[in-house]
Amino acid sequence: MKLLVGLGNIGESYDRTRHNVGFWAIDAFAHSIEVHQPLTWKTEKKFFSQIAETTWQITGTNTVEKIYLIKPTTFMNDSGKAVAAVANFYNIPTSDIWVIHDDVDFPVGVLKIREGGSSAGHNGILSIIESLGSDKFWRFRIGVGRPLGKEEKYNVIKHVLRVFSAPDHRKMQEVIKHTIAAIELALDKDLSAAMNRYNISGK
Repeated sequence: MKLLVGLGNIGESYDRTRHNVGFWAIDAFAHSIEVHQPLTWKTEKKFFSQIAETTWQITGTNTVEKIYLIKPTTFMNDSGKAVAAVANFYNIPTSDIWVIHDDVDFPVGVLKIREGGSSAGHNGILSIIESLGSDKFWRFRIGVGRPLGKEEKYNVIKHVLRVFSAPDHRKMQEVIKHTIAAIELALDKDLSAAMNRYNISGK
């Protein structure tokens, strides 16, 4: 059983912003699954989330894994409340929680996968660490870049709430495709295989 979490902020005004790339990725993964099986999102107050349930048949086997997809409705800074609620209810180990989120430490178009570590200043990740009491969950970190030049000291919060330029948006479309492929490979094989193949710059 796996819990896949896309981080972002609920609301139309946030849809196209850098902070919502986790939502973009999990929506894209859900759409890719819908080619083979129906998938319905439900808003569950007890989980503080929009949640969908699906399965994944591991390629070349008869093994079927259950997957829960969630988009927290708490806003980014309280994302941990949603993740912990779902993980505790379904008894999902921390190591089987995969979180997809934006990361200002990488340029636009870069995907990095890793297990554990600090929040690196990301309030959504910090909330999850605090709520789970552990940092040992997996992260799919999608680069959204930092402000350049004179804006180097620009408030990062304002930066991640900005929309992408047209060229950067094209890069994001490509890295979202890589993220979906990485998730599929990790489900079929393991996260090490996904790291080895997809911890590269998006093209």
